[in-house]
Amino acid sequence: MSIKFQYNKTSLQGLEKQLKVRQRALPTLKNKESALRSEVKRAKDHAQTLEKQFEQELQRYDQMVRLWGEFDTSLLRIADVDLSVKKIAGVLTPVLEEVKFEVEPYNPFTQPVWFADGIAVLRKLSRLGIEREVFLRKMELLDHARKKTTQKVNLYEKVQIPGFEDAMRKIKRFLEDEDNLSKSAQKIVKTRQQQEVES
Repeated sequence: MSIKFQYNKTSLQGLEKQLKVRQRALPTLKNKESALRSEVKRAKDHAQTLEKQFEQELQRYDQMVRLWGEFDTSLLRIADVDLSVKKIAGVLTPVLEEVKFEVEPYNPFTQPVWFADGIAVLRKLSRLGIEREVFLRKMELLDHARKKTTQKVNLYEKVQIPGFEDAMRKIKRFLEDEDNLSKSAQKIVKTRQQQEVES
């Protein structure tokens, strides 16, 4: 990325201001990047833990697979999922508050005894699955923000700050050369004037 500038003091001052802004922002961006990186890892680890719990719960009920064929799936449904929002390093992330279920009335005398336990199992599995999905979404949002922040850090560190410094160096050299030429020209004029006065 080439930085546009003119060879004058006004342009030099503008570049100095922009350079200072980026130099002040860089440590904050680096801190944000490392915070996001650790939050992404934490969310990923928690999602994996929930995945393992989900798999373990499913395995616990594998031997009851025949019974699940008799289960009336219309007895339980998810009515609502309450989510709230939490800001982590400037990123809005979802937080699971509550999963609301609706249980259809059924006659415990005409249905198998284990239906009540079946409903409890389904509630637990549903909650684990939803919670895992929320953490996966949280991880995606945080990872996206981390990538953007990393890009900005790299842009500042590797492109813009060196570019501004290089442009400022060129302007300073140009102004110094111009000043030296001006002084030399003044000396020559002064010398000539003295020679004319003397002759």
